Amino acid sequence: MPSLGGATGWLNSEPLGPAELRGHVVLVNFWTLTCINWLRQEPYVRAWSQTYRGDGLVVLAVHTPEFWFEHEIDRVRQATRERAIDYPVALDNDYAIWSAFDNHYWPALYFVDRDGIIRDDHFGEGRYEQSERVIQQLLGIDREFANIDGLGVEAEADWDHLRTPETYLGYERSEHFASPNDPAFKQRRAYEFPGRQRLSLNHWGLAGEWTIGRENVVLDQAGGSITYRFHARDAHLVLSPGTHEPIPFRLLLDEKAPGARHTASTSTRMGTACFGTAASTSSCDSTTGLASGHSRSRSWRPAPKRKRSHSAKCAG
Repeated sequence: MPSLGGATGWLNSEPLGPAELRGHVVLVNFWTLTCINWLRQEPYVRAWSQTYRGDGLVVLAVHTPEFWFEHEIDRVRQATRERAIDYPVALDNDYAIWSAFDNHYWPALYFVDRDGIIRDDHFGEGRYEQSERVIQQLLGIDREFANIDGLGVEAEADWDHLRTPETYLGYERSEHFASPNDPAFKQRRAYEFPGRQRLSLNHWGLAGEWTIGRENVVLDQAGGSITYRFHARDAHLVLSPGTHEPIPFRLLLDEKAPGARHTASTSTRMGTACFGTAASTSSCDSTTGLASGHSRSRSWRPAPKRKRSHSAKCAG
């Protein structure tokens, strides 16, 4: 197991190293707080920590940020509270632990035996029964698997009907921009919608005055909008406000205000807004929704692994 000495901080624990972990089976989980793939994996990791802690398992979460606002420790701390993470979290803002493991994925799991040897790994969602079996084998136990059911934003994706990949609005990785005028990098510009009839599936456009940055779009004047045509049961929208104060926005589905089953909830302190299927989210029930708001969709099936910044890949 590589060194953890490059951590820039720790949550829920004093700094850990080989001496503190010796004799324990360790599950290392690389994550970043806005990643929908990690959010859907997290109920399993959390349950394994609670179920097998008494048997000698230590779950170690390594938070390696993808976006600039994910470097902020307060956002990571809030994410650990909201996801009920009570196991150690190593902050990896400098990518030192990421590099030591030669990791390239969010989320990633590394299974370490009591002698500190990595015996297995898995990237992305899925393979949950096999992963729990590996944990039991390393612990030397054999019993029923933990009962796990993800709810809300942690609920498993509707893979059978999902036709929309994760979509980035920043200049660096943006695709399928549909507004008539071409995007301008770091320049304030007035944009117009392409019109509903011209907006193809998985394309998006801007209206109003915006500045397109490297990994975000910034609304320069009130009244701007984003439109996006998607085919999915749920959408996971990521916001990155410049302040921790709540920022109101309006969401339209098929150009209509959401009804009782289509209300949106936001958590701007976390930088996320979601409309999904349970308590903290709400159902879209739309395969061609038009969403207006400062948003980015992040839902896709496990198989495609796409390059990200820092030579990283998304593993659904």
